[in-house]
Amino acid sequence: MQVDSATSPTLTRQERQDTAGEVVQNLFNEILTQAGQSGYASAEAYESENSVETDIQQTWDDWFSVSNTGNYPEGVNSQDLKSGYGQILVNAYNEGGYADPKGFLNGLSDDDLEIIQHVNRLADPINVDSLTGEGALNLLVPSPAQVDADNNGLTQVGKANTIRFPDSRTPEAVVNAWNETTADMSPQDKMMYKLQMKLSVITANIIVDDNGQFVRQREPGDADWVNPMAADNYSYQDLAQQFLDYLDYFKNQIPQDRYDQDTAFWTDFKQSLAQHGAK
Repeated sequence: MQVDSATSPTLTRQERQDTAGEVVQNLFNEILTQAGQSGYASAEAYESENSVETDIQQTWDDWFSVSNTGNYPEGVNSQDLKSGYGQILVNAYNEGGYADPKGFLNGLSDDDLEIIQHVNRLADPINVDSLTGEGALNLLVPSPAQVDADNNGLTQVGKANTIRFPDSRTPEAVVNAWNETTADMSPQDKMMYKLQMKLSVITANIIVDDNGQFVRQREPGDADWVNPMAADNYSYQDLAQQFLDYLDYFKNQIPQDRYDQDTAFWTDFKQSLAQHGAK
């Protein structure tokens, strides 16, 4: 996939960001899988006549240019972050950083670690020794291509656990159905449905007693953490139907406009899943 479309003036800013993000995703899927890491289930083959180093810098620059919203701490220059992080990505590729992310991070200067911190919008300075393998790896991967390496339903970046949908484990057919259904949706509504898609991961780790009273919540990294979406028989069509059943059951308690919007979304999403051959 080529990167020219990422800068097309006929696309909205969000469309340009999504397009550039897909290119980043495809490239880093190749880089990660070659390094023995898990990649992106929905990624397409990446084709280019350029060197990998050139493509890393170009795809990162393209995505950062259309997605950067600023709001960094005082004294942090976004253009310095763009160029600095791009060079770190190239160095990680050349120096085996994707096979051994913690080892690579441990060799970086404090200035480089600060660049990584700000690019990933982490609140605290990076303590490499405290990171998991996934948390370290994703510090060296641009946001659109960061992966759920341990398949726990969350994407860890540094020490932060983020909820994403689609994520690196989402099948291509489901991603296609999602993109089709949410194509004209506002960012706010899209975020709401993203959270609902991952709600089962959160609720599956809340433990209650026989009376339904809260006992505790499992935390990521706990030995008994559960990710229902990782099951071989997990069905996105069943999930959509569960939301439709919920809406029907509580119809009289839900504002009419919200009921109509949610019913339309889950109906359309379920139909699109079936059309794309997704479970």
